[in-house]
Amino acid sequence: MKRVLLWTPFALAALLLGLMLARLDAPHDETIASQWVDKPMPAFNLPPATDGIPGLAAADLATGEPHLVNIFASWCVPCRVEAPMLETLRARGVRVVGIAIRDTPKDVASFLSEYGNPYARIGSDVDSNVQIAIGSSGVPESFLVDGKGIVREQIQGVILESDVDRIVAKMKAMR
Repeated sequence: MKRVLLWTPFALAALLLGLMLARLDAPHDETIASQWVDKPMPAFNLPPATDGIPGLAAADLATGEPHLVNIFASWCVPCRVEAPMLETLRARGVRVVGIAIRDTPKDVASFLSEYGNPYARIGSDVDSNVQIAIGSSGVPESFLVDGKGIVREQIQGVILESDVDRIVAKMKAMR
């Protein structure tokens, strides 16, 4: 009995160490999910991000047609990689609107000139207030919004070619 009591602290320490090591080996999910999924897009009204393209308001997303709302920036390298996929989505009938964060009209115009313009509207979110309000944690990031202005899905990171068919199907299903 004394031997069992003698080894009990060592067994508990080994068990605790094993649990800690197992937790270290588990992958850590660093994504921050928006709390707006399945809720109406919060109210906002952004001025145009550059000349010749209208700004964006939450009311523009509740027009009966679904939209892909893309959070981007001219200084964002992954946004440049994503740009052709947004063009493909637009060509396949997806209404793409944008929110340019912490950007200038000149830089947004240069970005669109170089990488293409899939956007029907682009709002300027200079202080990232709208980005934060909708639960976006970085760029690029997109939200699928139904015709009533309800956020249905959040896509964190770059939209890849392998995502296009799924997004098109989901947007058609929201009509």
